[in-house]
Amino acid sequence: MALMKRAGVVVAGGALAALAACAPTPANPNNATDVKPVANAGTESTPEPSASPTPEPVEVADVNLTDGLVGRKVARMGQVVTDDKGFVLYRFDKDSAKPPKSTCVGDCARVWPPVLTDGKPDLKGIADDKVGTVARPDGTRQVTIGNWPVYRYIGDKKPGQWRGQGVAGTWFVVTPTGTKNLSCLPTGTPKAVAPPPVEDVQGGGAGAPNY
Repeated sequence: MALMKRAGVVVAGGALAALAACAPTPANPNNATDVKPVANAGTESTPEPSASPTPEPVEVADVNLTDGLVGRKVARMGQVVTDDKGFVLYRFDKDSAKPPKSTCVGDCARVWPPVLTDGKPDLKGIADDKVGTVARPDGTRQVTIGNWPVYRYIGDKKPGQWRGQGVAGTWFVVTPTGTKNLSCLPTGTPKAVAPPPVEDVQGGGAGAPNY
């Protein structure tokens, strides 16, 4: 179903050095050979779906909501999930899937904005039973894939980029089943971009940075 966005999110951040052997390709939304929707969720092992129904939506003002999720195939990286604007999504090793829990708050959430919804986004190329939500400390609902909370990365400046792959050794591109996409890893351990000013991002929650 289509969801209404509350407000846009303005992000900023420092430049991230190109990843050696697996530098992301500059995205071109009009080039069908760069980013392709895929019909199925892939062949990786499938995490157990959440047994609980989708919780009732919580009304929270001034947050950016996601209308849809798309399973796509990106050059060199392979299968990924993007939001409705084409930005690649990530999962965080310090979170958990059993039970679903998001630990990225404060400065972390300003660098890795959580994917938020007030119901359930429209899905393409992702199985319906792989997508759910988890409550964040600020009352918003964060989208989960395979029970893992998912995020954007402000270091990705264009749709289809995946500069967050392998950052801090804990952030990885998420597949349509919720597993980590490990097909293209950086040389070394990249660092995250700096968080933007507090007033530029809404809905990050409170807490110490842990990214």
